[in-house]
This record gives sequence, C-alpha cells and structure tokens, in this order.
Amino acid sequence: MSTVHPPELPIDPAAVIWSVPTSELPGALTGRPLLVLLHGYGSHERDLMALAEHLPTGPVVASLRAPLPAGPGYAWFPITDPARAGDPDLDLANAATTGVMHWLEETQALTRTSGPVGLLGFSQGGAMVTHLLRHHPELFACGVVLSGFTVPGLVGGDEALAQIAPPVYWGRGLADPLIGPGAIERTERFLDRHTTLTARSFAGLGHGVAAEELIEVATFLRTHLIPS
Repeated sequence: MSTVHPPELPIDPAAVIWSVPTSELPGALTGRPLLVLLHGYGSHERDLMALAEHLPTGPVVASLRAPLPAGPGYAWFPITDPARAGDPDLDLANAATTGVMHWLEETQALTRTSGPVGLLGFSQGGAMVTHLLRHHPELFACGVVLSGFTVPGLVGGDEALAQIAPPVYWGRGLADPLIGPGAIERTERFLDRHTTLTARSFAGLGHGVAAEELIEVATFLRTHLIPS
C-alpha cells in the first residue's frame, strides 16, 4: 500500500524569529536582503540565530521552525533509518518546500519592493536549501549549505537551476558520521553541475560548523547577497 503524503507541510509564522521587531518588518524588508535560516533535525528556530552575530549585518534575518515534531525539536522530514539520514523521501521534501514558499510569499507581500533572498541551512536545513533552489532557482540570490545534502530524485526546476547556476557555498566536515558517502557523492555531483559551487571540507570536523567556515560564509554572503 502506498503512503499518501500531504501536499504541504506549513510553516508556523508565529514561531519565526526575526532580527528586527515584527512591527518594523514592512519597512525593514523594503529593498533590503532577506536571509532565511533553516535548522537541522531535532533542533529549533533559535538554534541558527546564534550564528547571526558572525554574519553580515545588512540582511534582515528570519529563522524558521521546521513543521514536524522530532525529539526535543522539529524536523523538515522524518528520519526512519539513521543510516539513511541523507536520503529523505522526495514527496515529503517537496511538501516542506511548498510550506516555506507559501511563508515567503506572505512575507514578501508585506512590502511592495522586496530585496534579494538568500538561504542558509544546516544538515536537514541544508537539504532544504538545495531543494528550494531546485524548485525555484530564479527566486534566490544564493544558498549556504552547512553539513547538508541534496534530496534524491528529480525536480522540475533542475534544468532551470543548471541554466541559472546560482552561487552556493557547501561546507562539510570530513569526520561527519551522519551523512554517508553516497549522499556526499550525490550532492557533490549535483551541485557541481547545477550551481556555481564553492565547496569546502574541513579535516577533523564532524557534523557541525567550523569557525573558519563561518568566516567564509560571511564573506560569501557579503559577495552574493548584499548589493554593492
């Protein structure tokens, strides 16, 4: 019997953490870049906001809560087999992507002049970055994937993504025990063919983020998200 998946896994707008007061969003978003943060499995929207102090101050930052409860936090899609954490269900990833896009549309409707949008995600959130780019490559200025991967399967926007080839920073630890070699090889092959890729690996780093990596990410965002 086939499993029926929901067409959308919605984002809770009340759970979004912003770098500016919500009362100031219409003015703050006018013409300014927006950086969307997407946390990892079992985490929450407050997690990646801790990185904000290491990132450029120009963009408005929004940290989203994933739609599915998972352990002490939330997830973008479930993990039923830890050995295949890097191989999520395509339909569920699509449903989570639809939820993020609906939230983004409602957010951009707050202002008549939206600025460029960048994506930054860790682990599952990094997979969401690649999946959002695959579905809507024309809408995002750049993506940052930290210890993340691509979702297996074909997406309708893959060909357009290859033509647009947006800049993507992909950083990972060489000692990461969670994302297997198959997922790494798939991700490297896909991003190399479909994006303008900056790929960095860090010796001794597990499933985490290195201090040197944050410095590179800040430079990447200044170059590709903040208009000169």
